[in-house]
Formats: sequence, structure tokens, C-alpha cells
Amino acid sequence: MIKDKPRRWHETLSEALWAYRNSKRTGTGVTPYMLTYGHDAVLPMEMKVKSARVAFQNNLTPADYSQAMLVELEDLDEVRRDALDHIIAHKKKVMRIYNKRVKPKSFAEEDLVWKVVLPVGKVDRKYGKWSQKWDGPYLVHQVLSGGAYRLKYFSGRLHDYPINGKYLKRYVPAIFEREN
Repeated sequence: MIKDKPRRWHETLSEALWAYRNSKRTGTGVTPYMLTYGHDAVLPMEMKVKSARVAFQNNLTPADYSQAMLVELEDLDEVRRDALDHIIAHKKKVMRIYNKRVKPKSFAEEDLVWKVVLPVGKVDRKYGKWSQKWDGPYLVHQVLSGGAYRLKYFSGRLHDYPINGKYLKRYVPAIFEREN
């Protein structure tokens, strides 16, 4: 909307916000307006065309209208629970898709591992593409809960901090080291 009128963005802002508030969200399956007020907003076009919903509400007496609004407010908790269920189902779906690509790593005590030096994809400016990416090998001293490990140097001294398993990889000696 703004690309068409870049210098008149303030005039189209209200329309964009109205559209945002009245469009259904993927996470909840309902509009934010519905979650807040218990019923969908009446669009300006519905007032001009006299939709069935507007015509029905125009024929109500004030007492009947108030009663209808109270019934909608009572149903609001159910709508919110359904929206929460929708969010939970959506998060589970995203988790399943994400976990398809996750390769679980587990190490036992006394396993040899490499520890990441820099975050994956980063390089040291001094060395550029020849930056050292992995440090080690280390011995796994202790397996902690949640996928964390305590590492130990070959000298027997413990590493300062526990490290998450995603920053470790199994040490595989090179072929020429095995022969010697």
C-alpha cells in the first residue's frame, strides 16, 4: 500500500491497521478483534450493503441486543481456548518439522570430542578462511542433564564451564595418526 503512495503513507496507515486487526492469524485461527471483544468487527462495507448480520442487529430491541452481547461474551472463553489449542497444535507441527533435520548427538564419559572455537559460519579477521574452527581433542568428563557436558584436558584439568552438546563433535583420528 505504501509503495503506491510513498509520501502519503499516513493516509493509508489507518486502512492498513484496520486490515491487520480484522484478518485471521495463522497462530490462533481468529482475528485479534474477535479475541478482544468477543465478535468480529463490522466492516464499513457491511453498513453500506446492509449485510444479514447488520440487518439482524438493527431489528433487535436494546434489551435483546444486550442479551446477545452477553451471550457472545460467555462464548468468548471457549473461542480463546480454541485459539490456544490452535496455537499449541501449530507449535507442535513446527517442532516436528524442525526436529526432522536435527541430528541428535550424545557422548559418553571418556569419549574424545572437538569443541567449537567460533560460532559456525564465523571467521577470525586475522586468519580469514584459515581460521581455526574446532579445538581439542578433549575428554568428556561428566554427562550433565539437558545435553550439557563437562570436558577435561588431557592433563587432567577440568574445562572451566560446561558446554552444550551442539557445540561438540566426535573426534575421529586421521588415517595417518592411526598408522603411527
